[in-house]
Amino acid sequence: MKAIAYKQNLPIDNEKSLQDVQLDIPEAKGHDILVEIKAISVNPADYKVRAGMPSKDGNWKVIGWDATGIVKEVGEDVTLFNVGDEVFYAGDFTRQGSYAQFQVVDERIVGKKPKKLSYAEAAALPLTSLTAYEMLFDRLEVSKNHANKSILVIGAAGGVGSILVQLAKKLTKLNIIGTASREETTSWLKELGADTIINHRNKLSDEFEKYNLPAPEYVVSLNATEHHIDEIAKLIKPQGKFGFIDDPKSLNVMPFKSKAVSTHIEFMFARSMFQTEDMIEQHNILNEVSELIDNGTIKTTLGENFGTINAENLRKAHAFLETGKAKGKIVLEGF
Repeated sequence: MKAIAYKQNLPIDNEKSLQDVQLDIPEAKGHDILVEIKAISVNPADYKVRAGMPSKDGNWKVIGWDATGIVKEVGEDVTLFNVGDEVFYAGDFTRQGSYAQFQVVDERIVGKKPKKLSYAEAAALPLTSLTAYEMLFDRLEVSKNHANKSILVIGAAGGVGSILVQLAKKLTKLNIIGTASREETTSWLKELGADTIINHRNKLSDEFEKYNLPAPEYVVSLNATEHHIDEIAKLIKPQGKFGFIDDPKSLNVMPFKSKAVSTHIEFMFARSMFQTEDMIEQHNILNEVSELIDNGTIKTTLGENFGTINAENLRKAHAFLETGKAKGKIVLEGF
């Protein structure tokens, strides 16, 4: 099968950072299904792993954690899917990824692809939907009935923010304050349902004062958490909840002590990495997202389509994603 992989951790402008290779088609066993991949999307996790995680024993490492496709084979313990089903998923951090024509993935972290979306449109959703949903409802324990409460979403126009804003708008009664710094990302957030949009290039407290905004009960930081942490501590309501998903080199949470603010880290791969007892919740979440798409409650967060799935286009996608200027999700489709 065709695949895109690496053996060395190299800068993305080096042609060997991602290469077109031929690999054997994997076999589905146990709870695994074998998926023929039709489309993928690219996430910050992709370039972070490509740049920093070595391949094992000199073997080709295939990355990628978002895919849609068709089930071609099922393991002996599979009960959730049949051959021919259309699926979407974010995969498992510890296994070979989705930059390939075929991939094996545990059925318990796979959902039914939204019927009303193309493969490319659906590929934009799994990782960010799982991350956003788990952050809101598992980590921060947001109630779907809470009224008169606010959530501040820092970096709201990116992949995770684009779906988190929609989920918060459609499934909760929260007042949504999103941050963006460019005209196109501000317009994007307005389309997605943010109630107020502030500029994260300015001091957040100044922006809150400018728009006369109340202290938020919830704050989600999706990037540059180190840069914003002091402002978050200043703004958040006492006994509030703060969550983040990025990778600060260090994070001083002591400013939160006087307000008794709880701090939460969301890592979407935790359930599959540790085979947790509730691992099937990702199957359930993805099916719920699929229903929300098909009934028109939320929409795909596809930003740009970078064309065919090959090393050259994936290097371009990584390079663009590393600039931090992406709006929504970057997808690629077909081989």
